[in-house]
Formats: sequence, C-alpha cells, structure tokens
Amino acid sequence: MLMAHPATLRKLVKRYEALRSAHARLGTSESSRHLEDVSYTLCVTTGTRTVPDALLAAETQLRAVLPAGSPSPLSEVELTA
Repeated sequence: MLMAHPATLRKLVKRYEALRSAHARLGTSESSRHLEDVSYTLCVTTGTRTVPDALLAAETQLRAVLPAGSPSPLSEVELTA
C-alpha cells in the first residue's frame, strides 16, 4: 500500500480539523463543501472509506515513522469525526 509523506498527512489532518471547526461555527454550504473535499482527500490518502477510519489510519501511519518514546504525532490536533 502506498503511504502519504508524513508532513502531507499531518497537514491534511490539521486542515480537516480546522474545516470541521469552521463548519461547526458557520454551517454554510461553502464550509460544508470544503469539509467534504478534505474528508474525501483524507480518506483517499489513507486508503479508508470513513473519516474516523482515516483519522485512525493517519495516526497509526504517523506513529510508525516516529522514534520510540515520542509524543503522539497528532497530539496538537483533536482527532474527532
């Protein structure tokens, strides 16, 4: 299976969380469209079909490239779907 570069994956997860938060605040069709776009990209990038699975896959992939004992690769990001 192909894997995204860790920096790319981190950026996607951060973008997803930012857009999820923005959509929760704004609730516009535009914010919804942006959230759907990044959700789709995150799923395709991780080879999953749902956002919760994509977030789990992203964290798993990012943990695999960190040295032992490092904090969670997404510790500054709230992983929720």
